[in-house]
Amino acid sequence: MSQKVRLGVIGVGNMGTAHIQNSVEGKMPEIEITCVADIDEKKFENAKKRLPDVVCFNSATELINSGLCDAVIIATPHYFHPPIAIEALKAGLHVMSEKPAGVYTKQVNELIDFAKTQDKTYAIMFNQRTNCVYRKVRELVKSGKYGEIKRVNWIITDWFRTQQYYNSGGWRATWSGEGGGVMLNQCPHQLDLWQWICGMPTKVRAFCNVGKWHDIEVEDDVTIYVEYPNGATGTFITTTGDYPGTNRLEITLDKAKIICEDKITIYELEKSVGEVIKTSEVAFDAIKLEKKEVETDGLNEQHVGVMNAFAAHILRGEPLVAEGYEGINGLTISNAAFLSSWLDKTVELPIDEDLYYDLLQEKIKNSKFVKVVNEQVVEDMSSTY
Repeated sequence: MSQKVRLGVIGVGNMGTAHIQNSVEGKMPEIEITCVADIDEKKFENAKKRLPDVVCFNSATELINSGLCDAVIIATPHYFHPPIAIEALKAGLHVMSEKPAGVYTKQVNELIDFAKTQDKTYAIMFNQRTNCVYRKVRELVKSGKYGEIKRVNWIITDWFRTQQYYNSGGWRATWSGEGGGVMLNQCPHQLDLWQWICGMPTKVRAFCNVGKWHDIEVEDDVTIYVEYPNGATGTFITTTGDYPGTNRLEITLDKAKIICEDKITIYELEKSVGEVIKTSEVAFDAIKLEKKEVETDGLNEQHVGVMNAFAAHILRGEPLVAEGYEGINGLTISNAAFLSSWLDKTVELPIDEDLYYDLLQEKIKNSKFVKVVNEQVVEDMSSTY
C-alpha cells in the first residue's frame, strides 16, 4: 500500500462529483482518485475537468477489475449499494458506501454477513455523525449522568421539495427506482442518528402517507411511534411538504431534558423525576432546575471527515466514523415503519424480512418507473443520484 489510498468513484452524480471536488481541493490528503465509473459518459467530461488523468469506465465491474484502485466509494442509487459492495469486496477492495446501506434489510444483512468473511474495510457514509452537535448530544445521553431516556421526539420537516424536484428524474420517488421516499432519500442520516443516540426500539407503529403533498407513488409524510426496551417512547415526524420546516430533537431523561435545534440546550434537574413522583408530599410539586447552553468542540467535518477516517483506517488501522454493518439499524427502523403502515398494525423488531421483501416486490411490479422503462434499464441505472 502506498502512502495514499487509490480510490475509485462509482457513480458520478451529485455525491460522486462532490467527493471528486473535495479531492481536487486537497481536503483528502491521503486519498487519490484514480478512476470513476458511470453508465452516462456525459458525466466523464465533468470528472475530467477536475481530474484530467482520471480513468473512466462504463460500469462498476470494469472499474473494480481494473487494478487501478485500492478502494471504492459507491454513490449510485440505493438498490445498487449492496451488490456493488459485495463485488468490490470479492475483488479485494475496501468499500465505502453512501447512505442508505440498501433498500431492504434482507439484502443488507447478506452484505454484512459476506463482509465479515473478508479482510477488507466496509464502511458507510454517515457524515452527520461528525457533526459536533449530534456528537455532544450522544455523549450527554450515553454518559448515564441524567439517567435513562423516558421520551424522545424528533420533528425533522425541513426537507421541502416541489413537484419539479420529483419530476427531474423518472426513477425519483418510485418503488423500483429508489425503494421509498422521504425515509429512504432524505432521512437515512436522521434515522441513523436517532438510533445512534437513543438505541434501537423494540416496537414500531407508523403511518406512511403516500403522495400526500406530491404526485408520487411513495411516502412524503411520515409519523413513526416507537417503544424502547426500558419502556421509553419516541416519535419521529418527517415530510417533504412543509414550509418552513423544523428540525428539533428533544430527549427527556430522568434528570434532564435535552433540546437540539441548531444548538443544544439542557435543563438539568436537581432531583430525579422518578424519585419526586414517588416521594413528594406536594400534589403539584416542581423540581428545581438549571437551564444551560451546551458547548461543543465546533468540529463538523462531514463527508471529508468520514473519507479521511476511511483512509486512516486502511493505512494505519485508525477508527472509522461508521462501520458498514451499522447501516442496518436505521434501515431496520424505516423497513419496520413501512411494514407497520402497510399492515396497519404495530410490528416488533426484528421484522419479518421475507414478508417485507415480498410486499416490496409487489410495489415494484406496480411502479410507474417500471412502466416507463424496460427492466434492463432499471438494472443498469447507476448515477442519476
